[in-house]
Amino acid sequence: MRVVSISVSGLEQAIDRGLFDWIADQDADVICVQDHRMRVYEIEDRNLIPEGYEAYFIDGELDEHGGVGIYTRHFPKAIMYGFASEQADREGRFIQADFDRVSVASVLAPCALGREEELLGDENDLTVLDHKDEFMDAFGMHMQKTLRKRRQFIFCANLQTAQHVTDASPIYHQLDVSGFLPHERAFLDRLFDELGAIDAFREINKQSNQFTWWPEWDGGERKNVGLRTDYQMLTPGIRRTIRDGWIDESTRFSDHAPLIMDYDIDIGF
Repeated sequence: MRVVSISVSGLEQAIDRGLFDWIADQDADVICVQDHRMRVYEIEDRNLIPEGYEAYFIDGELDEHGGVGIYTRHFPKAIMYGFASEQADREGRFIQADFDRVSVASVLAPCALGREEELLGDENDLTVLDHKDEFMDAFGMHMQKTLRKRRQFIFCANLQTAQHVTDASPIYHQLDVSGFLPHERAFLDRLFDELGAIDAFREINKQSNQFTWWPEWDGGERKNVGLRTDYQMLTPGIRRTIRDGWIDESTRFSDHAPLIMDYDIDIGF
């Protein structure tokens, strides 16, 4: 079973940059998309679906919320839109496809990089960073409940946060910006080290400078200044099914690179 996670920074522009041609060469069973920035009806009306795949998407109240989706070659038994968090569900930040032997979810956290103290403008006067923290708390509670279940899960998530110093360029070790703040990293420490979620990529690749996001990308360059903010997180029961995985840094669909993981799992039909 091959699972791809890709944060596209706008689905239409990613397709224009060759996303579907790339997908055609991947032989992926499930492709989790984050940050599509469209209405679901637009995806359906314009048939923005790669050949051979079914599409399941959720959008937010505003395009800027991003929205997430799943392309799959296999019909799921059920689709779950949201995870019972009012704010996150209104912003289209979670969708899950349940197959016979595993569930796969696509997840997008709010981005606060460079906007940490900016006010959202609502009556609560929340900052953008506060908003991200609220999402992470809600998602953490969902993960805590999920990790107690007997069913197996793969969460493909752009969490807009790197965990370890090896997941971030040295410049971010010195900057006080969202994406590598101590409390953000502590959330991931708890998720992986205390709750027991598995960082699939790090199970097979311990090297540094394995980034999935770069700040300078539109001109075609990806300098060695980035963060690993994209994850495939597993329940412990499928830890031993990991067979291979890599980050495709050659792509230029967005400021993120796809994360591809292979599992010894029969997805079922």
